[in-house]
Amino acid sequence: MMITNRITISLIAACLLGPASFAPAKEKAAAKEKAGPGTSEYAKGVQLLDSQQYDQAVAEFTKAILANDKQPAFYEARGSAYFALQQYPEAGDDFSKAIDLSPKDLRAYVGRSQVFLQQKNYQQALADTEKAVEIKPDEVVAIKLRGFAELGLSQWDKAIADFTAVIQKKPDDLQTYDRRALAYRGLKNFDAAIADYTFLLEKNPSDTEALTKRGYTYSLMGQYEKAIPDFQAALKLNPQDSDTFSRLQWTQSQLAAKNATPVTTTTTTEAAPTATPEKPSLLTQIKPLYVVIAIVVLIVIAVIVRLLTRGKAEETSHIIR
Repeated sequence: MMITNRITISLIAACLLGPASFAPAKEKAAAKEKAGPGTSEYAKGVQLLDSQQYDQAVAEFTKAILANDKQPAFYEARGSAYFALQQYPEAGDDFSKAIDLSPKDLRAYVGRSQVFLQQKNYQQALADTEKAVEIKPDEVVAIKLRGFAELGLSQWDKAIADFTAVIQKKPDDLQTYDRRALAYRGLKNFDAAIADYTFLLEKNPSDTEALTKRGYTYSLMGQYEKAIPDFQAALKLNPQDSDTFSRLQWTQSQLAAKNATPVTTTTTTEAAPTATPEKPSLLTQIKPLYVVIAIVVLIVIAVIVRLLTRGKAEETSHIIR
């Protein structure tokens, strides 16, 4: 029943900084004016990156780098395309090269921190985001990514502080509410986590993840009667979610056990009494053969008595006449 701390990272090219924002606007304008080596290839690569044609973008940025390997923006852009292709080692190398060329390159630190997050190297990700915030203290993207790194390191208080700062600047960033709820749960501040999940559901009642996570949080609080409707609602939206189905069954069993009335039962090891046959009466024990023998004995005794008394004079009566 445990729900994992998987961190969802938005692509730097598509979601966070914007695919065309790797080089400062003034720098790009200057590049166009000077039309330096690699500029046209870089511009074409940015267009391909915008249209999510990442392989072709990599090819164009590589041409730009071959024409001018001293431009950090070229490495940043190719690193972003590699990141979108989930080629994280290559992306990390490009961001590192950009940092070597420009040690205060905010975008390169932000990009490399995302690579480290994807590789679950939270300590290095934290270091890069700290550097990015040092360069620009109010950079929302860097603060948010630092919160991700702190989550990975179970630094719940720090993560909550960073996510709260992001929400204050971007109150419609729904992903940050979800991550903050996870940090609250890590601190066992379940009420605060419930509040964040409830906010997400108010914004989107069909958010199955928020339903499942709120249900799970209710179950951690022992409030099974509140968890069950959340799991049921999530399953109605996604009947194939076997994990949520398992959580629902477990929660229902916990609620049943919680509501069960204790029954005192007496267990005895004595065997149940068995019927014993009645003791036969005296008459039932007398067999017919014994009756015959008794009769014969009586007859014999009578005959003997008769023989002994035959011919003996009877006594006379002494009555006076």
